[in-house]
Amino acid sequence: MFLIFAGSVADAITLFEKFEGKLQEAHGNLVKAAVELAKEWRTDKMLRKLEALLITADKEHILIISGNGEVIEPDDGIAAIGSGGSYALAAARALSRYSNLSAEKLVEESLKIASEICIYTNNYISVESL
Repeated sequence: MFLIFAGSVADAITLFEKFEGKLQEAHGNLVKAAVELAKEWRTDKMLRKLEALLITADKEHILIISGNGEVIEPDDGIAAIGSGGSYALAAARALSRYSNLSAEKLVEESLKIASEICIYTNNYISVESL
């Protein structure tokens, strides 16, 4: 399982700690933990002020979690967030349809393309695999 965030680092750390607790309560059930975090994030006065988006994934699910109470599982298994997220998402979808790149290489190339378009996306890329 991994967790990626976009937004304030302090907010993301708070949400990461909350998500860890929810994951333990759900005995490792990623979807249940994500839904519980989204519910608390939306209803809790303090958490509601946090500005971040999260992507979490395991070998079966990729989920985007927002403070609006949304838990989204992309149909194509590709998710992106952050300032260059839409560029990276578009590049990843195009590359997945028209190439035979490995998942790791697809992520790397998509982020490189996003960094060429978005001034807030850098090209210092580190890819981790499950």
